[in-house]
Amino acid sequence: MSSTKGTTTPMMAQYLEIKAEHPDALLFYRMGDFYEMFFDDAIAAAEALDIALTKRGKHDDQDIPMCGVPHHAAEGYFLTLIRKGFRVAVCEQMESPAEAKKRGYKAVVKREVVRLVTPGTLTEDSLLDARRHNFLAAFHVVRNEGALAWVDISTGAFHVMPCSGAQLGPELARLTPREVIVVDGNEADWAETVSDSGATLTTLGAAAFDSTSGEKRLCKLYKVGSLDAFGSFKRAEIAVMSAVAEYLEITQRGNLPLLRAPVQEGQSAAMQIDAATRRSLELTRAMNGGKQGSLLHCIDRTATAGGARLLERRLASPSCNVNVIMDRQDAIAFLTDNTRLGEDLRDALRGVHDLDRALSRLALDRGGPRDMAAIRNTIGQAGALWAHLPEGLPDTLKTSAQDLTGHEALFDLLDQALIAEPPLLSRDGGFIAPDYDAELDEARKLRDEGRSVIAGMQAEYIETSGVSSLKIKHNNVLGYFIETTATHADRMMAPPLNETFIHRQTTANQVRFTTVALSEIETRILNAGGRALEIEKRLYSSLTDAILAEAGPLGALARALSEIDLTAALAHLAVTENWTRPKVDDSRAFDITGGRHPVVEAALQKEGAPFIANDCGLTDTPIWLLTGPNMAGKSTFLRQNALLAILAQMGSFVPSTSAHIGIVSQLFSRVGASDDLARGRSTFMVEMVETAAILNQADDRALVILDEIGRGTATYDGLSIAWATLEHLHDVNRCRALFATHYHEMSALSAKLDGVDNATVAVKEWEGDVIFLHEVKRGTADRSYGVQVARLAGLPPVVVERAKVVLEALEKGEREGGGSRKAIIDDLPLFAATPAPVPVTAAPSEVEEALKAVFPDDLTPKEALALIYELKNKL
Repeated sequence: MSSTKGTTTPMMAQYLEIKAEHPDALLFYRMGDFYEMFFDDAIAAAEALDIALTKRGKHDDQDIPMCGVPHHAAEGYFLTLIRKGFRVAVCEQMESPAEAKKRGYKAVVKREVVRLVTPGTLTEDSLLDARRHNFLAAFHVVRNEGALAWVDISTGAFHVMPCSGAQLGPELARLTPREVIVVDGNEADWAETVSDSGATLTTLGAAAFDSTSGEKRLCKLYKVGSLDAFGSFKRAEIAVMSAVAEYLEITQRGNLPLLRAPVQEGQSAAMQIDAATRRSLELTRAMNGGKQGSLLHCIDRTATAGGARLLERRLASPSCNVNVIMDRQDAIAFLTDNTRLGEDLRDALRGVHDLDRALSRLALDRGGPRDMAAIRNTIGQAGALWAHLPEGLPDTLKTSAQDLTGHEALFDLLDQALIAEPPLLSRDGGFIAPDYDAELDEARKLRDEGRSVIAGMQAEYIETSGVSSLKIKHNNVLGYFIETTATHADRMMAPPLNETFIHRQTTANQVRFTTVALSEIETRILNAGGRALEIEKRLYSSLTDAILAEAGPLGALARALSEIDLTAALAHLAVTENWTRPKVDDSRAFDITGGRHPVVEAALQKEGAPFIANDCGLTDTPIWLLTGPNMAGKSTFLRQNALLAILAQMGSFVPSTSAHIGIVSQLFSRVGASDDLARGRSTFMVEMVETAAILNQADDRALVILDEIGRGTATYDGLSIAWATLEHLHDVNRCRALFATHYHEMSALSAKLDGVDNATVAVKEWEGDVIFLHEVKRGTADRSYGVQVARLAGLPPVVVERAKVVLEALEKGEREGGGSRKAIIDDLPLFAATPAPVPVTAAPSEVEEALKAVFPDDLTPKEALALIYELKNKL
């Protein structure tokens, strides 16, 4: 950007000065009803927003590029820019042009940046997904100890945990933050990890991560003398929490959000799931990046935004604490046994608003009367919810029920102060209820009923003066005045009336007067609208203070509502989808009877097709070697058992007839194929990297699901890798595992390794076709049926027939020991020299033969019906 020189106008000089303080952000510079951008900002914004690029004036003899957006529609533009990787500095007018002119005719209106809009600091409903968190995270390493802190300023949730550099990727995959802060100068170390999580990388100076000054900053933030009340934090944890607080002060310009007390999380509290496994299992996002098709989308029956966010947190972080899991299951079981109560709770919860986000907006001064009404209505609905709850609740519901009441004083205040349906913004006015404030009522009466007030005064003055023709009129010069004919003027100017009526003007036929009361009422009428708005703003401020004073109890209420909502939702899911309560303990058991994949089952239900349930028992033999053709359902079986473990440990019931699952500490999935061209990795290389991570990290409480290890290389290379991998899982990791493969030679391992058993997915051949039964049973597959699957996929018949010839030759050569594969292949007739095979046609079926003898026009209705039954029997 050009520097300021002699031709710079005062306004442009101000712009350039403010822009210099925010070089890495687009400066939204307020000009009346618009935000305007200039120079390079204008060029970038016009392209990103697809708006017109124009020009305004000159700078150093060059046209100044300019574009702008209406200030009332700015939020939509913010969202577009944030999604495209920009940051936005919002520069507002801090005074009116009239106030600026008091300092001098050419004085420039004062402007300041009041907020930096970044991906991790959004609070507006229009910019956020109500059912998902929007986390801002910070990571730092102090003396070889790392820590990760994360906050959602739209709800106030603040968490911190120890986290090494190696753990950062899996934790970011769990949290999916929008923005991650690291120390300036270290961004190269973490750029790839942060990018993989989909977050934006932001840097802060090292001073922001100083733990000593950071502790003082946090104590000041929470108004405490020590952080010990919140937990025993290590230096790295204090450093990252301090960085979060510093960044919020910078972006919010000192107007800090309502942050909850920091919650310290342990590394072993949740099941560890790495990023590749989360993608493979599609826990919270489908492969296409959206929610549709994910496990979260499939099981979400929550009625509130807070409940939906809690569900996502639980699903992303399944617990490893048996007592916590059992408490959650007890609550769900209580509502599955009392279905009427569960449905009543769900009906009441539909009237609950997003309490956390309403509180956060009010704390940041980005809220409005509608947020206050949401809080009032939610408190009222919580009371109705409490009335539904009986005695003898399980612990989880009992604890939540205790937080539903105790807010009556705030409810009464808001109920008396606010109208039923207030406007969105306080500046619109009209949200304070009648009879709440006498001064406001009077101002509104003058504003809305000025004519009737004047008419009342006119009747009063007629009675006082005895002049029936007296009128109160108004013009732009005199304002309100009393007018009478010259005949009665002498009387009004004589004692005692002259003490009330003050002469103002005499015309040819009329005399005009005023009174002190009329002058006062005129001023009040003219100012009534503005005065009413000022009174409402004052009352809004006092109501905000009253609400924020109850932020702690209201936060507890929000958590209670979310817990009850999630419990009722999971109970509803269990009842409607026939899910059962799993037994979860500290053993190494893994026994599933009649297990089902919830997402696949839901998709089949829409098509009217049944899902084939399957058993899985890894307690006695912790590794199953699964064989069978493609398309038979091996991947579904692998994934469904991993999902059952996740659902069980988040405290939910599971889609099975019965389930006994010992705590799974880690979950690893290597299912599906993909490359990583950006890093120069082939599909096979990605597979090997992910397999290496599993073998290096899995402990004896892990659950590992692996599919087709080694398929991306030569047959013997792949078989060797798969063989050695299975042996390592059995001998070294000693974990529970499902290992799917096409290498049938590996089935011999079950005889050599005590902890390995063979299983296969059953199929049936019928007239050259393969029928998938989707049934998993003990044993091994005799072959892969690849050619049949290729035929089903639509390969040209000539290719399928040629593949059969080659396959038969190779299999015959191996059976008879007829030399090397190369020799066998050399003996095959050349494909190009062989004529295209005649399309194979099956012999006519009995149904077809019967139909040949039928003449439809000759059939009576009765004969036609009999024919249908006959054909169905033949079929």
